[in-house]
Amino acid sequence: MNTRKVMQNPSKGKSPCSDGYDHFVAVDWSLRVMAIAHMTRRSKQPKVFERPSDIRQLKEYLDAMQGRKVVAIEETTTAQWLYLELVDHVDKIIVCDPYRNRLLAEGPKTDKIDAGKLCLLLRAGLLKAVFHSASDLYELRRLVSAYDDLVKAGVRAQNQQTALVQGHSDTGKSAPFILEHLTNSIELYRSSKEHYEEKFWELSRHNKHLRNLLDVTGIGIIGAVKIVAIVVDARRFPRSGHYLSYCGLVEHEQISGGRSYGRRRPRFNHTLKTVYKLAAMSVINSKNNALRAYYEYLLANGVAEHNARHALARYIARITYGMLKTGKRYRPFQQRSHITARQVA
Repeated sequence: MNTRKVMQNPSKGKSPCSDGYDHFVAVDWSLRVMAIAHMTRRSKQPKVFERPSDIRQLKEYLDAMQGRKVVAIEETTTAQWLYLELVDHVDKIIVCDPYRNRLLAEGPKTDKIDAGKLCLLLRAGLLKAVFHSASDLYELRRLVSAYDDLVKAGVRAQNQQTALVQGHSDTGKSAPFILEHLTNSIELYRSSKEHYEEKFWELSRHNKHLRNLLDVTGIGIIGAVKIVAIVVDARRFPRSGHYLSYCGLVEHEQISGGRSYGRRRPRFNHTLKTVYKLAAMSVINSKNNALRAYYEYLLANGVAEHNARHALARYIARITYGMLKTGKRYRPFQQRSHITARQVA
């Protein structure tokens, strides 16, 4: 497989027009119908048509085009499947963020209209890409997603059990029946959770990134697996600032006409933010480690407790980002000289 296609970098990519593509194709895929819009470099309007959904016919249509081809599809439940099916038949695939495609919501809406608008946005280079990859690490996301669903269901069952007992509703006729099934569900949850964690430890023995992340104080096996599964390829973030923004650990300042209108938090990955916030709390509650020494250093220099805690979370995120990008192991105090007062605030 062509590695260049697999490791696409939406953060660093240029617009499709500047990359010299000859064909611009947008696909609106559904269970029954696929709408395909096609433009060339000389086209003024896209050619749009519908066909019954057939991945084989779509591949044949793309293979028949001469020259460089770029395809755009929207991020849906079928996006990863389409990506894997088409990645060897085109030069680039852009799985675009529907949140950014407001143009598709204006005016009449059909599959053909959406495909045509998507094709126009593609050729103009106005699509915001969502990261997709054919890497084996991408499959780890399924395991982590299933684990998260299991934990949510288990916590909900435990909360229901507590509410039933503390609410003194366990004396009714149906309460013992409900309590019995909740207890069985909780026991199954705990057993399944242990099996997942055993699976994660097994994966860490064969994955260098997971083993390296476990050396960082505050990052346990669950946190390490979540980081690797979500990031997949750290090279898609050009600099650590982009990664911190993706983790929701920094805010963007709003300036217009030379006047500041405060800061706003960008759209971010809530799971990664939780991992780093919990890691910071774990470091603060532990003793005799380099990260705790950094936290105490900030406090000793007059940094407020909450700012020091946030700075520690960002510090841990920078460390893990560098480890994932370079493949190197954690070396305490290495990045201390690179932390400035501005990054702490």
